[in-house]
Amino acid sequence: MTDVFDVLSSDHDAVRQMLAELEAGPAAADGADDDQLRSRKKLADRLVMEESRHEAAEQMYVWPAVRDRVDDGGRLADHALGQERDGERALSQIDGHNAADPEFEQAISEFITAARQHMQFEETEVWPLLRAALTEKEIGLMTDQYQTAKQAAPTRPHPGKLESPEKLRTGGPMVAAMDRARDALTRRGKG
Repeated sequence: MTDVFDVLSSDHDAVRQMLAELEAGPAAADGADDDQLRSRKKLADRLVMEESRHEAAEQMYVWPAVRDRVDDGGRLADHALGQERDGERALSQIDGHNAADPEFEQAISEFITAARQHMQFEETEVWPLLRAALTEKEIGLMTDQYQTAKQAAPTRPHPGKLESPEKLRTGGPMVAAMDRARDALTRRGKG
């Protein structure tokens, strides 16, 4: 049976794949043509969308559980949330630039480093402790909560605006609806 840790791991695998594709280029500095730059921006848009949804759902359900159920959970959650804020700032920069902009590539580079460190931290230091602290029933509930939250989460980073689980649960759906409307108008995330 798939549980929240499997879902989170699958999310991480998808992010790792996108990061590897972005690293492989080509980038503007490598002489990428317009079609290659459009493809690069579409991949980056997909990364921003997926990461925004993943982190919002995690912040609503995973980090509160870590705080409440894991020894030294407050420190672990604070560390992870600091990493996520750094990643969110880089994602915002990625989202705000074209693939031909030097700032785009700088943000990609920053995000790749931050994302890899964050995923390693979660997978090796946090998840084993959280898994051990929860019952199978609690893991099942968190799985459902995470998956539902991810489907309704914002598709863009919103640094500093939705910084608590409560704000994400109450304001997140409205922000997500605006994100999705904007995505539909711009065809962001489509073919």
